[in-house]
This record gives sequence, C-alpha cells and structure tokens, in this order.
Amino acid sequence: MKKIIIAIDGYSSTGKSTTAKLVANALQYVYIDTGAMYRAVTYLALQQKFLSSSEEGKGKQSIDEQGLLTALEQSAISFRYNSQRGASELYLNGENIEKEIRSMTVATYVSEVAKIPQVRAYLVNLQRQMGDQKGIVMDGRDIGTVVFPEAELKIFMTASEQIRAQRRFEELQQKGEEASYEQVLKNIQERDYQDTHRTESPLQKAEDAIEIDNSDTTVIEVVSQIVQLAQEKIKA
Repeated sequence: MKKIIIAIDGYSSTGKSTTAKLVANALQYVYIDTGAMYRAVTYLALQQKFLSSSEEGKGKQSIDEQGLLTALEQSAISFRYNSQRGASELYLNGENIEKEIRSMTVATYVSEVAKIPQVRAYLVNLQRQMGDQKGIVMDGRDIGTVVFPEAELKIFMTASEQIRAQRRFEELQQKGEEASYEQVLKNIQERDYQDTHRTESPLQKAEDAIEIDNSDTTVIEVVSQIVQLAQEKIKA
C-alpha cells in the first residue's frame, strides 16, 4: 500500500502532538514530534548553561549560539517507542528527557532557541532523514512549508488563545507544576508572536494546507477527520 507524509503544523497548545500520535497509531505510521526536538535543544542549552534561565537573561543575546550548536552536533537526539505508554519518547544522549522538556522553563525559552538559523537547519536535516521512507506523521511549526513542502497531506491547526491557555494550564496542574492561568496565557501569546515573526521559517499556513480550528471539537473528531483525509490521499 502506498505510504504518504502527513505534515501537521499550527499554533502552540492546539493539541498537534496528541492528534499526530493518534493519527499515526490509526494508520500504523511513525510519529515524529519536532516540537519535542526543539525542546530538547532548549533543555540542552539550559543544562549546559548556553542560555540564561533568569528573568534578566531573556532574549537572544543571552544565548551562546556557537557553543550550543557545537554541543548539539556532538549530541544524539532520538525517539524510542515505550510499549507501556504506547507512545514514542524523546532521548538526549541516551537519557529519557520526556518529562523535563515539558516544563514551563523550557516552554519559556523554546521559541528563542528555535529562531536560531543553524539550529533549525540542523534539525530540519535530521527530520528529513527520518522521513526518507515516508509513512510518517510529523508535527511542528514549519513541516508543510519548509521540512516537507512536498508532503501529500498538510494540516494547519488553530484554536483561540484562551482555550489553548486553559488546556495548557490544566496539563501543568495535572503534572503538579506551579503556574497561574495568566502566566500560561502570556506565554502562549509571546510564543505566538515569536513563532509568527521570526525571520527563519516563521509559522505560517502552507497554501495547500487544510485548516482545522479545534476550539470546539474533540481530539477524536479531529483525528477521524485527518485519518479520512489521509485515506483519500493513499487511495488516490
């Protein structure tokens, strides 16, 4: 059976990763979480002190870009399937950092790190290698526009700021992390601005992408819609 590449782009906290995982499971495709890859690089930057985590240190000037790039080139980023969870988890240099990369600290700086052209070029090349055999579902900010502009199916997901902030707030609460709704909403707004205004591969909808607003729909409804669209592409 013919295999295709499914690119799912969109704003932060629109449920791209959850949706992509379920679509991949339904089609028995490989799921690649590119957002987690950028979070892993951010975690690496914080861990090795290439990026200040203080309030005063925010902004691009606080990043040692060359030091980070050198460390990244010497690091191994990979996904491993966890059969107990039924999901792929991200490893950095052999260490499972799935929990660490979902913290508010990483979320605060990930857009700044993702703006660095050399980091994007390195990860885009890695992502393209992962997709050589097709049969993948990949989500992120620039999958349909930069990483796989030839993808057979492109989805662009969106939802209101308030709904996205509420979802993220509840997710953090369940994990026991301290953050107010106002803090989460501000973080969402800042990331939206950074993602859409960066010079390198800004977040934008590909011309041939299908937009899905999931403000008032369930994950299952969105997954069913995408799986149906994928099956139509596979049969075409």
